[in-house]
Amino acid sequence: MSPSPVWHPFTQHGLQEPIPLVTHAEGASLFTADGRRVVDAISSWWVTTHGHAHPRLSRAIAEQAARLDQIIFAGWTHEPAETLAAGLRALMPPELTRVFFSDSGSTSVEVALKMALGYWLHRGEPRHRILVLDHGYHGDTIGAMSVGARGVFNHAYEPLLFDVETIPFPGSGREQEALDALERACRTRAAAFLVEPLILGAGGMLIYSPQTLAEMRRICLAYGVLFIADEVMTAWGRTGTLLACEQAGVVPDILCLSKGLTGGAIPLAVTMATEPVYLAHYGQERSRMFFHSSSYTANPIACAAANANLAIWREEPVLDRIADLSRRQAERMSALAAHPAVTNPRQLGTIAALEIGRPGGYLSDLAPRLLAFFRERDLLLRPLGNTVYVMPPYCISDADLDRIYQAIEHACELV
Repeated sequence: MSPSPVWHPFTQHGLQEPIPLVTHAEGASLFTADGRRVVDAISSWWVTTHGHAHPRLSRAIAEQAARLDQIIFAGWTHEPAETLAAGLRALMPPELTRVFFSDSGSTSVEVALKMALGYWLHRGEPRHRILVLDHGYHGDTIGAMSVGARGVFNHAYEPLLFDVETIPFPGSGREQEALDALERACRTRAAAFLVEPLILGAGGMLIYSPQTLAEMRRICLAYGVLFIADEVMTAWGRTGTLLACEQAGVVPDILCLSKGLTGGAIPLAVTMATEPVYLAHYGQERSRMFFHSSSYTANPIACAAANANLAIWREEPVLDRIADLSRRQAERMSALAAHPAVTNPRQLGTIAALEIGRPGGYLSDLAPRLLAFFRERDLLLRPLGNTVYVMPPYCISDADLDRIYQAIEHACELV
């Protein structure tokens, strides 16, 4: 069999690491062409909330595909998008009155940045400076990379990235330092502050307190700086509540959603905005319109999947399942925390993380050994350097959780 022509993301093909061929999936299980059942311990990159091939999501996709598969969204509309926008208005904070569709987490952030800059331009007081948290990650398009941490991920593209002002991460004991830095930056007429609420994902599953998030929002309000919440990973129950911002009593000016928006079944994203952000772009002058779109904006099939996801949230005890999974994760993390090779065990809702051995960056020597170790045990776990995290679908069984945590315990012997 000739080598595949596929160029995979975040994969060094020169290392000749095996790439399993997945044929089908169900719940928290992936099935491969060579007959293995693999436990999906990270929700296939944080997207699958209710489980793979969920009947309600699959049925909605099939039914919509038979009716209307795609239509331009500039100047046209369709029922799945209108229903989804109304459903999001009903589910999300009432201050977020407007729904702009896109197709990925990265593009939802790009949209948010463009909304913020357009807001200030059309008010007649253009501001251009974006504030971000250290260690943040917001995607891999040029704008999203610009507002993320600089390092091996984006070194080659540095000439294309725009400058931002970085606020120190408010880790335990450093909260006031971060808040003081944010206040100094806000005093100088910044345009917006972009933040992953409560937990930084690709930056190493770094957790900070709801109290700090609330204080960050208060500072931005005091100085008129737009507050953008990137809830691409944290929404849809991952942190224990529908939105992470809920735990701090925070409502952002602009909210980014993707991943679990469709239950993880198909790509879709939205950027929700308050009425003042929308009205800054509203008027009789065509030059004030919001200049952003993609060919697949508000794809009807994706919107139908998202509507099915919202129906699951409305009609099923999703938060109870999340609370139960959080409890089961906590029990297993507690048992693992005493291992001498484990450092900084932590949990937020359904997300659990720890370091094995001494801290190392994304390219640590331990990372590929951990990846191979878990793959050989039929587990989809993808460590961030030596940070191992567990973020499974909410339907995962006790038996599969035991498999995951037993493998992590055995992996500690690699250091």
